[in-house]
Amino acid sequence: MSRALPKYNKRRVTFIGGAAAVALSGTVIAGFALAGETPDSGAKNARTLAGPGTISCPDVRSKLPAVPASAKAEVDRNLTLLNTQIQEANKRLVDTVGQGGPNFVQNAILGPLKDKRVATVNRIATAIGRTAAKPQGLDSLATCTLNAAGTNAGGGAAGKPQAGGNAGNAGNAGNAGNAGNAGNAGNAGNAAAGTITCPDVRSKLPAVPASAKAEVDRNLTLLDTQLREANTRLVNTVGQGGPNFVQNAILGPLEDKRVATVNRIATAIGRTAAKPQGLDSLAACTLTK
Repeated sequence: MSRALPKYNKRRVTFIGGAAAVALSGTVIAGFALAGETPDSGAKNARTLAGPGTISCPDVRSKLPAVPASAKAEVDRNLTLLNTQIQEANKRLVDTVGQGGPNFVQNAILGPLKDKRVATVNRIATAIGRTAAKPQGLDSLATCTLNAAGTNAGGGAAGKPQAGGNAGNAGNAGNAGNAGNAGNAGNAGNAAAGTITCPDVRSKLPAVPASAKAEVDRNLTLLDTQLREANTRLVNTVGQGGPNFVQNAILGPLEDKRVATVNRIATAIGRTAAKPQGLDSLAACTLTK
């Protein structure tokens, strides 16, 4: 009798473990089922079945003109990247339920997603434009929206990462960038946070045609604003997140914004003069402690 009992328990534990695995798999599928701009169906929305709702983005593929064979690989690669960006944003939406204030989703998820999409659709337009007419207005497809299927509350204590790891830490960035705080970047708190520095773009530009000067100046000013906001966020989020928080939540989104901005500068110049190349290399910024 004493021998039979362990065998019975062993079988029972195996069964329970299997059931738990099935249940856990179901939770993962329910929490992270994602869809992007599916190439075959041209689906317009990215969907997750979790409570926070669904992030939906305009379909880019269906708005493109005929893609030259020489650009197809690059265009397909960037269309795939658009899918990945939506999936990551939806996962972050799930992982950060209950964090931040009323503007958290817009500031920490939808805003950075738009910046990434602007940079990506600009690369698509540039690739096509090398051998055919460059498509215009793709930037208008960059903005995504939240279709709320539930509330963004009740997922846990504010600021506490949800099950699924640290992928949602980038969401904490939204707690830092409140309007009106930009002037705080020069406060003594910088000593602990460090300073973000970026390559100078203005000095790397060729002669700017008069017809492009206003647009170029506007985007150069925007680069300065982006840097100030990032430094403010750096100060306001000291002590938050894990070892990769600054890279994922501040430096990464800042680079995406700068890529989109320098691409607009290059495009403005390129309308009436030789388009400057390689400005993207100036987008990455660094943290100096």
